[in-house]
Amino acid sequence: MADWNPALYTRFEDERTRPARDLLARCRIGEGAGAGLRIADLGCGPGNSTALLAERFPEAEIIGFDTSDAMLEAARARLPDARFERADIAAFAPDTPFDLVFSNAALQWVRGHARLVPALFAHVRAGGLLAVQIPDNLADPSQVAMRDIAGEAPFASALGGMDEAREAIAPRETYYDWLAGAASELDVWTTIYNHPMGSPQAITDWFASTGLKPFVDPLDEAGRARFRARYTQEMDRRYPARADGRRLLAFPRLFFVARRA
Repeated sequence: MADWNPALYTRFEDERTRPARDLLARCRIGEGAGAGLRIADLGCGPGNSTALLAERFPEAEIIGFDTSDAMLEAARARLPDARFERADIAAFAPDTPFDLVFSNAALQWVRGHARLVPALFAHVRAGGLLAVQIPDNLADPSQVAMRDIAGEAPFASALGGMDEAREAIAPRETYYDWLAGAASELDVWTTIYNHPMGSPQAITDWFASTGLKPFVDPLDEAGRARFRARYTQEMDRRYPARADGRRLLAFPRLFFVARRA
């Protein structure tokens, strides 16, 4: 895929950061300001989740990791005193374990969670936490519409068989089983966030920086505009106006917080 667009991503920053706040609220680790703690923010994006971690643990060593140079540049501009590094979550292999490995809305882009999740937990020190939030919306109308449109003319010739290039999220019980053997505490839950959107176009704008990227990136500029316009039509149809005229975008997310034994 083409590089990520921080400006598009942060257009709905409050909504995107809300799950990170909820995840962080479950992270009971360290005392006071967190002096001596080492924290990794995997898939830090433009630094919105890293900023929450820095506020909660102002004396901790916090490192944000991402594969997108554009996102890392935005994160460094946002938090000039913080540390950010380019790293692939799939190959994450730090020399020293962390007290907290935190990831908000990033692991869905990494295939093979049966291997990945235990591997990430192995980089948490004894008594530390792995805290993760993953979008779980592949079966929702917003995502199904992308695949449906990719199979239509004139897009099918370029996008036939295209998908979101995302991991199919396993049931909660499966994530529990992957972590339970090495955990002294384990909490797994799901939350459905309902976001009132001002228009069908707003839903398109939401996904333009994330789920739509694998579908529009292979197209030329005109094709991208046609795909987005067709998608907006489907958002109008699949998310009918509510009593106040807005569209309610339901967004399921999976969370887990595991403490290493």
